Order: sequence, then C-alpha cells, then structure tokens
Amino acid sequence: MSRHLKNVSLSMFESFLELIHCTQMKGKGGYHKWTRADLNRPVIVQSHIDPVPEFIVRNNLRVLGYAKDDFFDILESKKQVQRDGEIFNLVIIG
Repeated sequence: MSRHLKNVSLSMFESFLELIHCTQMKGKGGYHKWTRADLNRPVIVQSHIDPVPEFIVRNNLRVLGYAKDDFFDILESKKQVQRDGEIFNLVIIG
C-alpha cells in the first residue's frame, strides 16, 4: 500500500473510521458524519467525492489525534485501537 494520502478512497477512509471505533451518525445531503466518545467534534466526510481529498484526510486525522503513519499502520493491522471506558489507546500488534 502506498503511504501517500492523496489517493485514499472513500471506502478505505470509512474502513479506517470503523477500525478506530467511530460510529456513523445520520448526515444531511452528501455528507457522512462520524463520531466517537472522546472527540470534541465529529469527523465529516463528503460521500460524493472519491478519492477523498488529501486536505480532508489530514484535517480529519488531526481531529482524531492520529498521524499519517498511524493511519496506514491501523489499515495494515500493525496497530489497533483499544477502548478503555472513555479512553481510546493505540496499541502496537505483535
């Protein structure tokens, strides 16, 4: 997998959101709204633009508190997110 954020498909980004325990809320129009217990604001993704623009991915990673390398490591199953009450911890696998 390429480690560039410029060609992240909508399905790949939404898979990432599911892997980090985000839940999809009802969105209006062409937007998907994702939330998690520890977030101050929701993650918003346009549902009609594929691939997701790089600046959208970067901004949403900042909202989530993850780096670009964390994004790819989670998708490649090198790291996973574990929930402990209201706290979500990033854990290295293996």
